[in-house]
Amino acid sequence: MTVVLTGTAASAGTTHGPARPIHGPDDFGRFQSGDVLVCRTTDPAWTPLFGMASAVITETGGTLSHAAIVAREFGIPAVLGVRDALVLLANGQPVAVDGARGTVTLMDAP
Repeated sequence: MTVVLTGTAASAGTTHGPARPIHGPDDFGRFQSGDVLVCRTTDPAWTPLFGMASAVITETGGTLSHAAIVAREFGIPAVLGVRDALVLLANGQPVAVDGARGTVTLMDAP
């Protein structure tokens, strides 16, 4: 069964990678290049992670939020307002992100 989460399409593009739930600055050290950033929201302190992220998924926000604007500046897909993303996406869970459609598809682990 394919599980697809939906949210607001905030920055176009498609990619896939391991979901990396980040709850706050104390977790920043766990984030690696190519990870999909999964968080509740972002603010300017989170901007360095965007340079390493392959995509961004947040639980809150819309097309004018910090996460959306910075994702577009970095040219990475973003899907925002994905309800319970921090609960539904496990650390390392492979996901496909479509920032134009606003979808996050859970993939089978390799």
